[in-house]
Amino acid sequence: MDELDPVIHASARLKITATLATLPVGDQIAFPRLQELLGMTAGNLSTHLRKLEDAGYVDVVKSHQGRTPVTYLALSRSGRRAFEDYLEALRALLGESA
Repeated sequence: MDELDPVIHASARLKITATLATLPVGDQIAFPRLQELLGMTAGNLSTHLRKLEDAGYVDVVKSHQGRTPVTYLALSRSGRRAFEDYLEALRALLGESA
């Protein structure tokens, strides 16, 4: 049996990864929008995003709209692959065919 990725497996990080996985490849979401969708505090979301970023699963792009800083987030290629592997491992654990 494949192991579930501990980076993704934490509830909050699973929610983040699953939400980012719904974006088409190449699309990004603004930090406040992700925060709103997940109902997380900014600090909690930031902490979990840092773990995902450190693992190479999330790309973080910081820019400005006028003078306002904006952070955009997306799953990296390896993050998308890790999420797919996580889903396969979960299906195997549940005894379902992939």
